[in-house]
Amino acid sequence: MAWVFTFVCITGLGLLLHAEVRLPRQRRLPKMVASTAFVAVALAVGALDSTFGKIMLVALVLSWFGDLFLSYDGRTPFVAGLVSFLAGHIAYVFAFANRGLGEQLYIPILAVIVVALPVAGWLLPTVPGELKAHVIAYMTVISVMVATAVSTNAFSADWRIPVGAIAFYLSDIGVARERFARPGLVNRMVGLPLYFGGQLLLAWASGG
Repeated sequence: MAWVFTFVCITGLGLLLHAEVRLPRQRRLPKMVASTAFVAVALAVGALDSTFGKIMLVALVLSWFGDLFLSYDGRTPFVAGLVSFLAGHIAYVFAFANRGLGEQLYIPILAVIVVALPVAGWLLPTVPGELKAHVIAYMTVISVMVATAVSTNAFSADWRIPVGAIAFYLSDIGVARERFARPGLVNRMVGLPLYFGGQLLLAWASGG
């Protein structure tokens, strides 16, 4: 069944990309179909059979709510989506810590800092003052998520975890660019496949 749900997710993504180009008012349904499918993948691969998997499932469900909130326009849904995804990243961090972290965690942390600082320097001047604290908190947490994803892979190899986490990170740069810096279709055409691809990889990894 996991492969069936993966196909549903990819199909939902395809319909979402089509809607982004042709039917922007009809984006919510295919987006939520794709999001529901990656949660279903985690259930199908046995996420409920381990503590690690259960925490991963919580992260995926929080991401589902983030997708739902961000499918609406306006500042309030945006903040709600931001908070949902922030909580989801915290759950991922706990999941990776539960799985085990490598002894040299400082190496991926330093690598993420090297990437995050120029991104912050580019992005933060474009963020409205009342949202800066939210965005800084989010950037910090997602950076920690990526660092722990890489570290847990060093502890116990599973390429899907760091690749999925990095894809998620890159997709959020597209979201930030769309929201604050330079809106355009290219942000969604690149960011959405990265996001759903990353979540699918993490969902598959949740089964151990």
